[in-house]
Amino acid sequence: MDNQNKRIKRLVIGLGVFQILLCLSALAGGFGFIADPTGASMGMSLDLLGGTPFPDFLIPGIFLLFVIGIGHLAAGILTFFRFRYAGEAAILLGVVLVIWIIAQVIWIGLAFWLQPLYFVFGLVEMRLGQRLRRAMNA
Repeated sequence: MDNQNKRIKRLVIGLGVFQILLCLSALAGGFGFIADPTGASMGMSLDLLGGTPFPDFLIPGIFLLFVIGIGHLAAGILTFFRFRYAGEAAILLGVVLVIWIIAQVIWIGLAFWLQPLYFVFGLVEMRLGQRLRRAMNA
């Protein structure tokens, strides 16, 4: 196996695992908010949503489950199978994750340590997606 193939393999494994972990995290949060839209079972308060367009956590939970969670599952599968547009999917979902966090911070403020962490995760995913796209097109 030449160096280029080794590099792509490491990138595919790293990005794919990262995307599956993001998927699992989002699925857990999404299911939690859908099961209990008050957020109480997840240690949240409806007071947090005072400056948002949402009366409870149901719509954010649905977005988290389907867009972030299922989206990252699909992207991880694309990455592991080295689908032609896996890099683009990673870039897109990284952008979505960053926008999701920015919207949270605008609406509820910087309220949790997970917000900056997931913001960075979105940036990392975008960068890894760019690297994968470049490597697969080389």
